[in-house]
Amino acid sequence: MAMDYVLDRRVAVPALVGDPDDFLFVTGLGGTSRDIGHLTGDGPNLFALGGAMGAALSTGLGLALARPDRRVMVVTGDGELLMGVGTLATIAVLDPANLSVLCVDNGHYLETGGQVTHTGRGTDLEAMARGAGFRITAKVASEADIEHGRAILRDASGCSFVLARVAPTEPPSAKRDMDAGAARLRMKAFLAEGKPA
Repeated sequence: MAMDYVLDRRVAVPALVGDPDDFLFVTGLGGTSRDIGHLTGDGPNLFALGGAMGAALSTGLGLALARPDRRVMVVTGDGELLMGVGTLATIAVLDPANLSVLCVDNGHYLETGGQVTHTGRGTDLEAMARGAGFRITAKVASEADIEHGRAILRDASGCSFVLARVAPTEPPSAKRDMDAGAARLRMKAFLAEGKPA
C-alpha cells in the first residue's frame, strides 16, 4: 500500500490545479490549506478552514450552489474528507457542474502526529465517490496521471472528484488568515468586485 503514496505534493498539487485564479477554493485544515495558501499567496479566492475538520465538502458545496457562475474547487485531505464523507452523496445528487473536489491523500494524519488513516489501511475514497454517484472521477498515483486529473478537475460537464496519492511529507509553508469571519468577508468582497475566477 505504501508504494502508492509516492507523488511530491509540492509538485502534484500545483500541477493538478493549474492557474489558481480560475477557481474559488475551499480547503480543509492543515496540509491542504497550506498547499493552496502557498499557491494563491493567501488570496481572496481562498477560504481555508481551520479547526473545522470535516466541513470542507459541505462549505464548498454551499459556495458552488450560491455562485453557479464561478468554478469552485474543494481541496482537502484524506483525514478531513473521512470526517464528512457522507457529503459526497449530497454533492453527487445535486451534481453542481461548477464544483470539483481534489483529495490530497497521504494515508496519514500529519497534523496530529502521523497516525495512519483509513486510506493508509485500504479505504479507497475515489471508489467511495463513485459509489456516492460521482460520474467523473480519477485516481492520480503517478506523474503520468496528472494531466488526466487536471483535465477532470477543470471539466464543466458535472461535479468531479480526483484523488491524488502523495507521499506523507510536509506541505509548503504558507501564511494564511485562519480567522474564518475575516476570510468570509474577504471572499465576499472579492466576489462583489466581479473579477473572474
